[in-house]
Amino acid sequence: MNTPTLSYRQVIEEMLGEKAFAFIAKGRELAKKGYKVYSFGIGQPDLPTPDHIIEAGIKALREKFTGYTETAGIPELRSAIAEYLNTRYGSDVKPDEVIVTPGTKGAIFLAIMTYLRPGDEIIIPEPSYPAYSEISKVLGINRVFVPLKWLGEDKGFALPIEEIEEAITPKTRMIVVNNPHNPTGGLFEPRQLDELMDIARRHKLMILVDEIYDNFVYDNAEFKSMISYSDWRDYIVYTNGFSKTFSMTGWRLGYLVVRREVAQHLPKLAVNIWGCPVSFGQKAAIIALKGDWTPIKKMIELFRMRRDLLVEKLRKIPGFEVWKSKGAFYLFPRIKKILDETGLDVEEFVNKIIDKYHIILLPGTAFPDKAGREFLRLSFCTDFETIEEGTQVLKKAVEEILSTSKR
Repeated sequence: MNTPTLSYRQVIEEMLGEKAFAFIAKGRELAKKGYKVYSFGIGQPDLPTPDHIIEAGIKALREKFTGYTETAGIPELRSAIAEYLNTRYGSDVKPDEVIVTPGTKGAIFLAIMTYLRPGDEIIIPEPSYPAYSEISKVLGINRVFVPLKWLGEDKGFALPIEEIEEAITPKTRMIVVNNPHNPTGGLFEPRQLDELMDIARRHKLMILVDEIYDNFVYDNAEFKSMISYSDWRDYIVYTNGFSKTFSMTGWRLGYLVVRREVAQHLPKLAVNIWGCPVSFGQKAAIIALKGDWTPIKKMIELFRMRRDLLVEKLRKIPGFEVWKSKGAFYLFPRIKKILDETGLDVEEFVNKIIDKYHIILLPGTAFPDKAGREFLRLSFCTDFETIEEGTQVLKKAVEEILSTSKR
């Protein structure tokens, strides 16, 4: 006999979760059993939200700002976001072109659901943050993955411009660009972004831009925001948020920027999904943008130092090819030599490292689709002691695994 409540859509089973959360949970279980766990898995700053932002949230609560707000976000926050983008990137965003969302995932969902229809194609450079792929999958959109170019330890990753253009078909409607890039830590050259915009103009396509890591840029590298193009309204659907820059992951606040003619309709969709963003969090987000950035700058410099240490340590591990990332807070080392020598795939390798040595890493295959199968992702959102000790244990682990495979 059929059971109605078991007749859910099969695509739900086929969706990927965020493996980061699964591996972090595994680390917590190991810690509960008394093991010393070294975690390089989490994709969030390990520092708390700065005090002045917390105080702004508390103040809003004390003033009883706890009810529904406008679905698109309170006007003061939408104005602050527009001012931030215009001041920083020389754009001309208007407040009524900003939609505040529950996290940047909410913005990505809203963008894809608004523009893409079942059977349309979305081009996703891979490895990629899972949300682009999985939201598309559940909505019946065909995902076309194009691998990033791996240029080796010295140059890292580049956008595959020619391959992206070759992948365009009459069904293509959108290309995804996440810059700085998760999981690779890549920072794409302004010239490549110009070329991508030229592709969008020639083929009349949209670009879904995710710049959530826009403040995590190292070594004086040049970052170009795609909201800075004068014709952004014709081609760009822009997303960003507060989680990373302001260490506000649990506050769940992001935003979507899109031309006014479309933005005016999106609250009708959003109100039927989430109603409105968190009220008091929006007040705190205004202070995040307009308040003291000193703690943010200190955090970014701290992360740069951690990155440098982690690169130095990983380069001493046999079989690791380590590019020093230019953005975000991840390293994405290639371990093809280890996998070839041991016969393990990357997920088997990671599980062995976690189960026996209690080091939390993420396999590159946690990031759709297949281009990460020779890579690991390590976050440097962790303290110097964990980096020092964890990489020492990791080096020993790799040496033992390699030694065992040669017997």
